Amino acid sequence: MSTSQFPPVPLSSAVAAQDGRDLLLEVRDLKKYFPIKEGFVKKVVGFVRAVDQVSFHIYEGETLGLVGESGCGKTTTARCILRAIDPTAGEILFRRGSGDVVNVAALSTGEMRPLRREMQMIFQDPYASLNPRMTLLDIVGEPLLVVDGVKSRQERQDRVEELLKLVGLRPEYMQRYPHAFSGGQRQRIVIARALALNPRFVVADEPVSALDVSVQAQVLNLLLKLQQELHLTYLFVAHDLSVVKHICDRVAVMYVGKIAETAPTHNLFFTPKHPYTAALMSAVPVANPRIRARMTPLEGDVPSAAKPPSGCYFHPRCRFAVDICKTDAPTLQEIEPGHFVSCHRAAELDLIGIGDAELLTPGERVQTP
Repeated sequence: MSTSQFPPVPLSSAVAAQDGRDLLLEVRDLKKYFPIKEGFVKKVVGFVRAVDQVSFHIYEGETLGLVGESGCGKTTTARCILRAIDPTAGEILFRRGSGDVVNVAALSTGEMRPLRREMQMIFQDPYASLNPRMTLLDIVGEPLLVVDGVKSRQERQDRVEELLKLVGLRPEYMQRYPHAFSGGQRQRIVIARALALNPRFVVADEPVSALDVSVQAQVLNLLLKLQQELHLTYLFVAHDLSVVKHICDRVAVMYVGKIAETAPTHNLFFTPKHPYTAALMSAVPVANPRIRARMTPLEGDVPSAAKPPSGCYFHPRCRFAVDICKTDAPTLQEIEPGHFVSCHRAAELDLIGIGDAELLTPGERVQTP
């Protein structure tokens, strides 16, 4: 397995300066293109740019939220990081528990096997992600058998019992089948399975979107509790900004396969710098009707990832677009410590966030036309 010297943490990073934590994962210019085939011979006539030069990093012990509209490439990015699908190009640098750094994107199937112990996934749908023909003992204990090679049934049973207690389920449930549980309980089972191998990094792909609101809060609090107890690092994929605000330390906003903005959660919600981020805020319920009246809902359709527009991908839907936005693609630049934005006009726009919705009065801040 190949190793490499891990790149240094940027001195401008607010998280690194405050906590002194090491990087666990760095994604560099990640791409995933799906071919478009036509005709009897399946001739390739184009590509869907599901993920297009995505770059971000995650520190040990933190939660990075990856948000955006449906179809923006969030789940595809997460699956590329775990090598559930192979990326087209780019680097995925992961620091193992031993301290060695590996480029996940370049590993073979055999080289990925020992890495599975350190990287796991919590799937979105708790109903579809569990085998209805297997008991909880078999579902949660399967990683122990397949990856760790634990042949002893008693040893697996003891570990499954420990995991069920950890996620708030009774040990005697291990002989039951998934149909006997509610949606929230099934998601706890999925979490227990993800933790079976003691991973350091967990990708949570919209883990509460299929659950009732009251159950969502329970599962989110469980994830936070497990993070503190087991020293976990999360990549939290979501589209619900209110959930992201509750659980994430930093947030990366995606649009049509690209990163539009990355910032600490507090900064993103109080002072968004990208018009797309501010437009997403308008979808979040706010108790102040005067703030709601000043927010502009996002209009228009998401561009096709197969034929994206020229320049900035967001310019056809952006009320602040100027000529340069239609011709030149913006690059991700740091405009404040730890706050990266891909927008030509980010420095001059004064956009409305929802973190300060209860504090503002009309006239205190206005959007620059």
